[in-house]
Amino acid sequence: MLPPQLLPANVKASCFPTTLHSSIAFYSKAFNPKTFLPLKPKAKPYSTTLIKAVLQWNRKPQLAGETPRVAVITSGKGGVGKTTTTANIGLSLARLGFSVVAIDADVGLRNLDLLLGLENRVNYTVVEVLNGDCRLDQALVRDKRWSHFELLCISKPRSKLPIGFGGKALVWLVDALKMRQEGCPDFILIDCPAGIDAGFITAITPANEAVLVTTPDITALRDADRVTGLLECDGIRDIKMIVNRVRTDMIKGEDMMSVLDVQEMLGLPLLGVIPEDVEVIRSTNRGHPLVLNRPPSLAGLAFEQAAWRLVEQDSMQAVVVEEEPKRGFFSFFGG
Repeated sequence: MLPPQLLPANVKASCFPTTLHSSIAFYSKAFNPKTFLPLKPKAKPYSTTLIKAVLQWNRKPQLAGETPRVAVITSGKGGVGKTTTTANIGLSLARLGFSVVAIDADVGLRNLDLLLGLENRVNYTVVEVLNGDCRLDQALVRDKRWSHFELLCISKPRSKLPIGFGGKALVWLVDALKMRQEGCPDFILIDCPAGIDAGFITAITPANEAVLVTTPDITALRDADRVTGLLECDGIRDIKMIVNRVRTDMIKGEDMMSVLDVQEMLGLPLLGVIPEDVEVIRSTNRGHPLVLNRPPSLAGLAFEQAAWRLVEQDSMQAVVVEEEPKRGFFSFFGG
């Protein structure tokens, strides 16, 4: 399914189809081409997202905009999936061949290193760099699976920042990443803390684009709308939205707002839709991001598609699929 050069060293390329022809042939045996439903009851219920992903993986996305692309991952409300989104999109970008530096800007409550399985490798943080205790390259933690991905933590857990630390310090940090000898990264992703206090202001200061993560519930949407206004006041106009933890069964039962309703409420371009998936919890507890799972899950594919759109500065369109009305006795009379 992935080209051999994008597969990790511990995964055999022979396990997956590597060409467009073999990919389509592989999936055509398991899916009905008219409905994209499994032909066998035990087959996994993949959607057309999988077919599109197979077609896209046969080429590399074209990087749009000037490098480095500095994007802040924010939401306002806690617990909607900012850190999970940062980890999975960051590694998806690295697997596509782009160099990525992910900055965990959550002071005292960092979790990005846990989701990446790098908690034991963080020896220095930005605070030590600013104090002159270490170099910037010593604070950068290279991922053990994909060398294009590096992690940078602002501070150690349960620690406080110096009084002088703020947006200017983070701007200096981003400028230092641009000037380092190893070369300028293609993407700098900033994992923003929850809330709209000083930590939020610090995280968004060096960014020139934003990814707003929300869930389809009214509390998260109110906070997301507030954060959107703050981002625009700070001069960030390129704002895209990821709707996380979507359940189609609850949408059909009218117990959850649809993605189209969310998009109409916030008025933002849609970067991706992430379905509810139990694999998210399993991957988080293992320190193994969802996009590295094989075979891929629906949520993992959705994150990879969102990363693809982020590279090309593209967006997706939410649509409403109407079901055919059931025909009963009165249908013979036009009812």
